[in-house]
Amino acid sequence: MTTGSPSDGPGTAAVVPSGQAWARTLREQRLIPLLILLGALIVFMQVVQPGIVSSDWAASIIRFATPLAILAACQTLVMLTGGIDLSVATVASMTAYVAATQFRNQGEPVAVAIGIGAALVVGLVNGVGIALFRVQPLIMTLATGLVTAGFLTVYQTATVSTTSSAPPFVSWIGGGVAFGFVPNSLLIFVPLAALVLFTLHRSGFGRLLYAVGDNAVAARLAGVRVWQVLLTVYVVSSLLAGVAGLIISALAGSTTQGIAEPYLLPSVAAVVIGGASIFGGRGGYTGSIVGAVILTILVSLLTVLDAPFAVRQIIYGVIILAVATAYTRVTGDQ
Repeated sequence: MTTGSPSDGPGTAAVVPSGQAWARTLREQRLIPLLILLGALIVFMQVVQPGIVSSDWAASIIRFATPLAILAACQTLVMLTGGIDLSVATVASMTAYVAATQFRNQGEPVAVAIGIGAALVVGLVNGVGIALFRVQPLIMTLATGLVTAGFLTVYQTATVSTTSSAPPFVSWIGGGVAFGFVPNSLLIFVPLAALVLFTLHRSGFGRLLYAVGDNAVAARLAGVRVWQVLLTVYVVSSLLAGVAGLIISALAGSTTQGIAEPYLLPSVAAVVIGGASIFGGRGGYTGSIVGAVILTILVSLLTVLDAPFAVRQIIYGVIILAVATAYTRVTGDQ
């Protein structure tokens, strides 16, 4: 008697899932392995340093994961179109530095507006270069990042300031906590994350992002103005990077010219860990958020283990390679 066939009754042996079934499960439920990994890291943290996992520790993880998750939103949006934004860290640093150096003379609202305005200019340049002149996104955003860093050096020389404190409200919203353990940055992050998720899953623009990333030629033939989609997404990416930069400066307590540069590689790693395809057209922001939290806990673990910064960079690179390879094998992307 053969057991395990679809026609067998309830008393027969259960069918053991095949490798293809597991691969299909991973494709359809990518959050499952991420949440398992997240839980394992938390348990391991508790084992390495008993008592570290607490409400204060959780609040600290959320505070430091928030700007990374916002930068991951930048990369998620552009990666869905098949691109990447290597200027986000420089834009974040620029926004934070300009706001910090301007608020004493211009007032806090104006200073923040100037910083965000500068970020939008960089995003517009990226969008025009990629959407209208069809420059490869990696080259375009790398170039604008370098140019922006150069202008920021000139600006720093003109202002005769190497470091400056973040504006008071920015410091409160980015670095403060309410009720002793709830980070104030959630007031910014929760609505922003909800808006990104709504845009991706419930709006026409979100569907256009997936369509362009899946097949830009087919989308163009279907009547989609691909250049408008690309222009918009890179402007939005720089806007989000500016917001992240303000929060980073609040967490650091002071602002320097390259304060957000260490976040560039992790912002890409968080999205790759979250399951977005580097080829475009596949992925989502929920996985990127979980990926940002995983990386933040990993940094906390490496800090407890007293691992140097170089080791963290090696781990980020290995994670990107390993996860990208794994998802390519599972999904069949080429």
